[in-house]
Amino acid sequence: MLAVFEKAIGNPPEELGLPSVGFDCKKTREEISETFRLLWPESTFYHLSNGNFMTLSHDEARPPLHQRSMFVTDDIFCIFIGTLVNICELRRHYGLSRQATEAMLMVDAYKVLRDRAPYPPDQVIKDLQGKFAFVLFDAKSSTLFVARDREGSVELKWGMAGDGSLVLSDDPNTIQEACGKFSASFPPGCIFINSNGLISIDHPLHKVKAIAREDEDGNICGVMFQVDLLSRLPSIPRTGSAANWADATTAVEGE
Repeated sequence: MLAVFEKAIGNPPEELGLPSVGFDCKKTREEISETFRLLWPESTFYHLSNGNFMTLSHDEARPPLHQRSMFVTDDIFCIFIGTLVNICELRRHYGLSRQATEAMLMVDAYKVLRDRAPYPPDQVIKDLQGKFAFVLFDAKSSTLFVARDREGSVELKWGMAGDGSLVLSDDPNTIQEACGKFSASFPPGCIFINSNGLISIDHPLHKVKAIAREDEDGNICGVMFQVDLLSRLPSIPRTGSAANWADATTAVEGE
C-alpha cells in the first residue's frame, strides 16, 4: 500500500523533516509513483487531483501479512489493512450487509462521523477491535484520515518526500526509497487528521509530541512520536460540520 499527498493536503508533521545527517534520497511524488509502478506493475492506482495518488499492490509473489481491502465511493477512498474481530457487530451498528469489507465499513463510519454523529473521531476508532491500519481520503473536502491500532500490529510508516508531500505505506522499503531518513513509524494507537494533526485514541486531551533521536555525535538521525501525558489540550480537535462538532465538544466538556 502506498498513499502520497501534496504538502497542502497531507500537512505532514514538520518533525519528519528534522533529521540532519545521512544520505538524502528523498523523491518527488512523480518519482515515487514511477518507482512503485516499476516494482508492482499490477497495482491498482487511484489518481487524485494535483498528482496525489493511492495504490494497493496485489502481487501474489509478495503475500501480505494481513488482509487488504480498498473501497471507493462518493469520492471517498479507503485502504484498510488488517482484520476487525468485531466486524459483525459493527456491520449491524452501521446497517451494512454481511458482505461489507473493513474498508467499506470505515467509509460508512467516516460518513456518519462527518455528517451526523455528535461524537469525536477517537470514539469511533475505540469501537474498532482487531489488528489494523487504514488511510482514508475524502476528495471533496480534501480530508485525510489515518489510524493505527493500539498495539501497532500492522506496519505503517510515514515520511516526507522531496517536495514536502506526505507519504504513507505499510512497506518499510517503499518509505525508505521514497523518503530516506525523513520517515518514521506512524505512532500506534493514534489518529491523524490533516486539519488537526495527531490525536491519541486513549488520551485525546494530551498532545502527541515528536521526540528526536540522536546519533553518537549528537546529530538528529530520526524522530518518533509519543503521547505527552504532562501536557493537556484545551479541547479535543474536531473536523466536519461545525454544528455537529460543537455539539460533540459541549457533550465532552459537560462530562
